[in-house]
Amino acid sequence: MAMPFFSPGDDPGPDFAELLRRTSPPSPATQLSTPIDPTLYAHGTTCVAIRYADGVVMAGDRRATSGNWISNRRIEKVFPADRYSGVAIAGAAGPAVEMVRLFQLQLEHYEKVEGSVLSLEGKANQLSQMIRGNLPAALQGMAVVPIFAGYDLNRGDGRLFQFDITGGRYEEADHTATGSGQLHASTVVKLNWKPEMTRDETVDLVLRALWEAADEDSATGGPDLIRKIYPIVATITAEGFVQLDDDELAERFRSLIERLNGSE
Repeated sequence: MAMPFFSPGDDPGPDFAELLRRTSPPSPATQLSTPIDPTLYAHGTTCVAIRYADGVVMAGDRRATSGNWISNRRIEKVFPADRYSGVAIAGAAGPAVEMVRLFQLQLEHYEKVEGSVLSLEGKANQLSQMIRGNLPAALQGMAVVPIFAGYDLNRGDGRLFQFDITGGRYEEADHTATGSGQLHASTVVKLNWKPEMTRDETVDLVLRALWEAADEDSATGGPDLIRKIYPIVATITAEGFVQLDDDELAERFRSLIERLNGSE
C-alpha cells in the first residue's frame, strides 16, 4: 500500500483519527439500516471513577452480557489511555475496545508528531470526537459510553469526564459512573463520598459501589471468589496509571463481606 500524500491545506497533521477517516473505507457499523439484535454482541457494564486526595480511582466489573446470557466473565473495562490518564468503557464491547485502542494510538501519535503531550482537556475532547463518530452505530444499538479520567500535571489534581452517545463531554467534580448499574453504584458513592479521601478509603468505596450494583443489576458482575475474578481497579496520580493486583482486591473484598455479615 502506497503512503498517502496530502496538500498543505489538506494535511490532517497530528490527528490520527482524521487520517484514518481520509484513508480508510467507512466501518460497516456506520452503514447499518436496521438495528442489530443485542443478543448477538456483548455489552459491558458497570464502571465508576472517584476523585480523592492524590488523584483518581477508576474501577469496572468484569462481566459482559449478550441479552440474558453471560458472554464473558473476564472482560477488561478499565484501560490506560497514556501514562497519566485512563478510560473505562460501557456499552457495546467490540466498538468500545476498538475505540480505546484507537484513542491510545491517537495520543501516542500526537506526542510523536508534536513533540509534546496533549493536555488533559485535549484528550477528553479527542475522545468526545470519537464517540460522536460512533453515533450512527449508537443509533443502531451499538452505543459506547466511556468515562475518562486523569491526573492534570498543570493543576496537580485528578479530573473526571463523562460523555453521552452524541459525544457530549461533561466534567464531573467528585465522582461519576456509567453502565447499566450506574444508578446503584452512583447512589452508594454519593452517600459515602467525602472530600480528601485517602487511597484506601476510595478503593473500598468503589468496591462497595460495584458490589451493590452487582446485587441489583444482572448485567454487572460481582467478585467471583471461586474463579478468582475481581474488578479492574486503577489509581491515576502524579506517579501515573497503576492497576491494583488481585491479591489486594481479594483481601479488600473479604473485609467487605465480613463487614456486611456483621451488619446483618
